[in-house]
Amino acid sequence: MTRISGRPAISMEHVYGMTLRVARWHVGEAGTPLLFLNGIGADIAAAAPLLAQIAGREVWTLDMPGVGGSPDALLPYGAPTMAAVVMEIAGRLGHKALDVAGFSWGGALAQQVAIQFPGRVRRLVLMATTPTVTAPGIGWAALLDEDMLASGLKLPTATPLGLAYQTMAMAGWTSAAMLPQLRNVPVLVLMGERDGVVPACHGQAIAELVDGALLEVVPGSHLFPFTHAAATAERISAFLDREPVKQLHSGRQAAA
Repeated sequence: MTRISGRPAISMEHVYGMTLRVARWHVGEAGTPLLFLNGIGADIAAAAPLLAQIAGREVWTLDMPGVGGSPDALLPYGAPTMAAVVMEIAGRLGHKALDVAGFSWGGALAQQVAIQFPGRVRRLVLMATTPTVTAPGIGWAALLDEDMLASGLKLPTATPLGLAYQTMAMAGWTSAAMLPQLRNVPVLVLMGERDGVVPACHGQAIAELVDGALLEVVPGSHLFPFTHAAATAERISAFLDREPVKQLHSGRQAAA
């Protein structure tokens, strides 16, 4: 493992024939670790301004195959396989239980992780995501996201094969039949008020499927976790640190 001053600890993990670059902030902190799963084609560098601001716990993420510092996968993979891969890495890091946050494509994968490994996920944060990937190209409109264009943030950083495999992994994927099983996992859903890629109604659909889920529509468009990193980090930290408050009706929009 290597560490650069002011930056996360970086390691390369070899799992199920894949080699994945992993970044860890605040290693050894006492709080429940947080796994962040990024959007399609986005790498560790894109997530760093957000994740570095989430304190009091170890925070880690990884580059998917063919993205950033991770080489292409030899074969296509599906969502259940990648969920198993990230949880194998979590086990190697000593994280028997963890919180999971996901953005866009990564939000779909985060749902898969929570459903597939229900005993290991304590809390779930879903951002700018959907319970049903109805089109393989979901997420591409982020390239024209107005906040991204204004900030100069550049996405994606993936190889053509990496993007193809990520797209294929979620083609036809849905969590709609499985989300009601998350009865004991507090869920926070954050959606951008000007998101033209995954409109807020997708978050409403998730909240209606998960008993007690909190839905909040926040400033920004699709890339709000990156373009509004400080506010997003503060909201995630507040949700992870407080006792869960069960809503009277699932899917009710919470105050910001």
